[in-house]
Amino acid sequence: MAITIAAMPAYNEAHIIADVIKGCKKYVDKVVVVDDGSTDNTADIAESLGAYIVRHETNKGYGAALQNCFETARRLNANAMVIIDSDGQHDPSEIPKLLEPLKNGFDLVIGSRFVNGNGKNVPIYRKFGMKILDIATYMAGGLNVTDSQSGFRAYGRRAIESINLNGTDMSAGSEILIQARDHNLKFTEVEIHCRYDLEDCSSEHPFIHGPRVLFRILKDMEYRRPLYYFSVPGLIMASTGFLMGLKFLQDYYLGGYLRFGPTLLMVMLTIIGAFMIFTGIILHAISRMIFLNEQIRRQ
Repeated sequence: MAITIAAMPAYNEAHIIADVIKGCKKYVDKVVVVDDGSTDNTADIAESLGAYIVRHETNKGYGAALQNCFETARRLNANAMVIIDSDGQHDPSEIPKLLEPLKNGFDLVIGSRFVNGNGKNVPIYRKFGMKILDIATYMAGGLNVTDSQSGFRAYGRRAIESINLNGTDMSAGSEILIQARDHNLKFTEVEIHCRYDLEDCSSEHPFIHGPRVLFRILKDMEYRRPLYYFSVPGLIMASTGFLMGLKFLQDYYLGGYLRFGPTLLMVMLTIIGAFMIFTGIILHAISRMIFLNEQIRRQ
């Protein structure tokens, strides 16, 4: 029998996880807790409340915990799954809001802190960092959404069967959106609220989390979008070198002379830029072949 589950990665959340589980149980058939190597009694509390427990002996990371959420959903034959943070930042009473679009044919529902003018309580520095990650995720081949790093999402059967994470860190949220684009999953966003006034929050510090996620997204872009990663910067460099060359020729024609340093810089920019352009084009062709082979293999 198909069921609806709420799944949550958890790491040392003994102080709050009981409230989160109790809130989720009102709206789903089963609560799944992936205990990611907690050193407190997070798993024991969750188990005492009837949650389905998946234990990691050591802390493997957010992405690994999310992967276990999807694997468990498939094992339990879940028809729908809500992923929610276990630290109390999300409001379980908003779960029905995320599940409703699944009934209307959507495969993925993203709880967004910014849709419909929402997000007034989000600190400015977080908004700025999240917008950068939104743009980077889209450029890497992901979906164009307002909150790519949201940890509050709902997945239908097709998404549960399709998504198979490779990364283990906090960039998993972006990786899911990239895979959702690969599998042509139908998605939408709904407004949610997030608390930032909680103590002992398990989330990474944003100044550590943001650059780490961005670096991982850029690595994905190197593989998936080499034209963006290589050819666009190469075009900028080559164009700069070309324009510098035109300026130097004009100065020389008017009686000036060529200085060694700027001339060498012009040559290097032009050559390196041209190399990057051709590298991007070649890697783009290779990545398209790999992607097409993967699509054929899945079929």
